[in-house]
Amino acid sequence: MRILAFETSAKAASAALLEDGRLVAEAYQNSGLTHSRTVLAMAEGLLGSCQWPAASVDAVAVASGPGSFTGVRIGVAAAKGFAWARELPCCGVSTLEAMAWGAGLTDGILVAAMDARRSQVYAAAFQMEGGVPRRLLEDSALAVAELGERLAALPGPKTLCGDGACLCHEALGPVLGDLTLLPEHRRLQRAAGVGLAAWARLQAGERPDGAALVPTYLRLSQAERERLERLTRGEA
Repeated sequence: MRILAFETSAKAASAALLEDGRLVAEAYQNSGLTHSRTVLAMAEGLLGSCQWPAASVDAVAVASGPGSFTGVRIGVAAAKGFAWARELPCCGVSTLEAMAWGAGLTDGILVAAMDARRSQVYAAAFQMEGGVPRRLLEDSALAVAELGERLAALPGPKTLCGDGACLCHEALGPVLGDLTLLPEHRRLQRAAGVGLAAWARLQAGERPDGAALVPTYLRLSQAERERLERLTRGEA
């Protein structure tokens, strides 16, 4: 089975091609350009360089959140658009779970953390067993200190990944004393992990429909928060 995967949930964007759970090609760009200008071009380049006709793709996968509201929307729209014409399975996978699949950590506890601004992170924890993640903590938007309390209840050393890993390591490392950082080249979100997470679901018999795919934000957008605050104050 051939999978085209997209990852646009943070500052970097990437696309990847996988065949039967094997990474065939991946493109990664952290140039600051808008994802809408880069991710489809990367996918087109990968398909061309690998001589994969678009019609040979069997499923599409995308990081559906949490993450940047705009970035997640771009990735979801790209995946749904590619899958729509041929009614392909379209897998939306947790950004945090995808990071665990792509981290390259064989065993131990992996903590995936994304900087959510406003002194918060999106985070989850996984027990890695032979490179396969098993959930310990569900995806949540929470304060760094609250994440520290949850991690303190998990015995043993923990490895951090994600664009919020350095923030958590700086704040929680002195308190917990058992946190380490993955190397930078394995730390950030990548489309390969998205494809691997989707492959596991497809192998389990799932056939997700792109029409039902919606982003997962975990919290309100800034505009929605400001509107709620105005309503709370009784403003129009």
